[in-house]
Amino acid sequence: MVMGLIYDWANRWVLMAIIGAAGAGALRAGPDFFFAGHESEAARLTELLALHAPQARTECTLWDPWLPMATLWAATGAEPSAREAREFYRRALLRKRIDDDGYVAMQQHRGMAHSDGWPFPAWQQSTGQGWHFSLVGEEWAVQNFRQQAVTSLEGWEISGAEVVEIDPAVGLKVRATEGTVTLTTPAFSCGTVVAPFIRVEWGVDRPGAGLGVLGWMLDGQAGWRGAEFPLPPAGGSLTYANVPVHRQAGYDGLLTRLRVVVPVEAGSLVTLKSLITAIDTRHPVTNSAFLQAASDYFNWTTDVEFLRVALPRMRRALAYLLEEFEVRSENHVRVPWVGHDGRTGLARDAAGARVLRPGLGVGNNYWDLLPFGGHDAMATMQAYVALRRMAALERAAAAHPEWQTEAAPATMEAEALETLARAVRIDFQTRFWDAEAGRFIGWIALDGSRHDFGFTFINTEAIHHGLATSLQEKTIFEWLDGSRVVNGDTSQREDIYRWRFGPRSTTRRNTENYVWAWSAPESIGWGDQVQDGGAVLGFTYFELMARLRALGPDDAWRRLREVLGWFGEVQAAGGYRSYYAEPGRGTLQGGGPPGGLGFDHEFMESVMVPSVVIHGFLGVVPEAGGFALRPRLPSGVPRLGVSGLHVQDCVFDVMASNAEIELICRSASDGELIFDLPAGRWDVVAADGAVEAVTALDGADGAVRWRLRWQAGQKRIFRRR
Repeated sequence: MVMGLIYDWANRWVLMAIIGAAGAGALRAGPDFFFAGHESEAARLTELLALHAPQARTECTLWDPWLPMATLWAATGAEPSAREAREFYRRALLRKRIDDDGYVAMQQHRGMAHSDGWPFPAWQQSTGQGWHFSLVGEEWAVQNFRQQAVTSLEGWEISGAEVVEIDPAVGLKVRATEGTVTLTTPAFSCGTVVAPFIRVEWGVDRPGAGLGVLGWMLDGQAGWRGAEFPLPPAGGSLTYANVPVHRQAGYDGLLTRLRVVVPVEAGSLVTLKSLITAIDTRHPVTNSAFLQAASDYFNWTTDVEFLRVALPRMRRALAYLLEEFEVRSENHVRVPWVGHDGRTGLARDAAGARVLRPGLGVGNNYWDLLPFGGHDAMATMQAYVALRRMAALERAAAAHPEWQTEAAPATMEAEALETLARAVRIDFQTRFWDAEAGRFIGWIALDGSRHDFGFTFINTEAIHHGLATSLQEKTIFEWLDGSRVVNGDTSQREDIYRWRFGPRSTTRRNTENYVWAWSAPESIGWGDQVQDGGAVLGFTYFELMARLRALGPDDAWRRLREVLGWFGEVQAAGGYRSYYAEPGRGTLQGGGPPGGLGFDHEFMESVMVPSVVIHGFLGVVPEAGGFALRPRLPSGVPRLGVSGLHVQDCVFDVMASNAEIELICRSASDGELIFDLPAGRWDVVAADGAVEAVTALDGADGAVRWRLRWQAGQKRIFRRR
């Protein structure tokens, strides 16, 4: 048991027992939640946040829509503040890799595919080919594929250079004897469908003028064909080149050899660490994810110096998103990449035997075994959010010339982006809606086939983001809550909530639609895979937010209490691993083998769930220079609040009721803060009960806004008249 401080909302501090929230003897800094009359639920939610917040941090772009928004507000540090999380994401976002085309890199661990994509499917899984002269940093490949380093040059042809050595710490080293070095692989056989990219990891200490050439030979065709690509920087440091050979005319058939031709200065040292055929493992959601995270960071901080650097990069990322996926012309995301057309990587022959189709069904998002793609509902939903975020950011930048940001081009102005976002919403509501099943589907393959396995995570998140009509919202929850049965579903009625903390990720068994590398899905039972009847705790956030939007705060509160009741049982049993060790409760994924339920290890998004209080019940909306509050309280909770809300440069304790909102400033900067409340008549009351003489500003939709200066320890009550 760990003792932590919590404000008791009557201007005094008391000690509160926080069970299992941190290691023995630790003093937890906060935040803490408060639900009047429901102290145990508040304690459980506080505990849930404390359990997951320390691990909720990564530079991998996949988690950008989730972890920043769930941690940038939470004053958890020793100060206390959210400064540590803010500094981390500031650095991460400013150094996020964006390639020359505008694609935002994934930045997950090193893999055996496109260096800026997801680590797998690897060439070892795809009938591809690769040569690794050094395995330093490739522990994942060694562990999963028993990869061995190349120690012999048998079958290789090297011209224009003499071999220095094969250094297992670095790779093959050759010294140029001429102005051009050519490295040619041994003969092999590999279909071009699993080699849309050729990935070179190499270094040249003194590159020559011009470009390198990646050459290839095809079975049955005479001579070499080639594609130019940039040389690595001078100095010899190793870097990746992902050569898009699939863009070249006639690139179709069986590859038989590869070669790298590089202009150099005589005497230059060329180092080749690896040369592999690479699946296109990029995801069409990374640009949208980056845009959401960058806007989240700015909205919580109004860090103008960050914006000056980030905004041009954000515009480039958005431009790529809209052009590459034809969003402007199609009003949705259409993925054109090799292997991402929405077709499955699994098939059956005439006798019913399993046939693998390497190169097809490549993952497109968090659910990386599923062949989202083609006309992609998930990617479209994320693009819609990114459009709205960028529109709001461009509008704010245009209204604040003192920020000294570059003016947006006409296609990036707020009104143009808002118009496009509205068109995307309308298209989404029709294109991806299955009227018979009464829910949104996952994707439409480019061959026209429609794919629906009862994706609860798509439907709840779509409602949360406002993509569904009110009738669609109603129809979806009739399905989820069991008053309506969808024919053909494996899970129906109360079984949809078999796992208690949230709905199953899917409600219809899927044994045929996966990436080819997931070759025997039928061997894993229903519910024992997170992408097939299992569930992930983090996305309960979207379910709760969707309920709040569609069904109201009482329904969302009912579900939150059920989730917290489950969590209390889990903690009393010793945590996730102990609780689910009991047979019949489900199998866990995380840290290794697959399973049906995701809570810990790589499931960092579990930290989102407590933020339903911030973004939902309290309705906190961070914005440039301040924040808005739009409380929606359950009828059974007359007062609801949180301590340690870090907004801009201030940290507040917030308490809301239907009649008033109380803010106590824990720490503050010297600046002023804009505070925005719903339309109505409000008084600003000081700690001594006197009404402050402050002038309200004009707000959108009748909202009441004040520009107020805060001091540490200051208390204000915003009271309805």
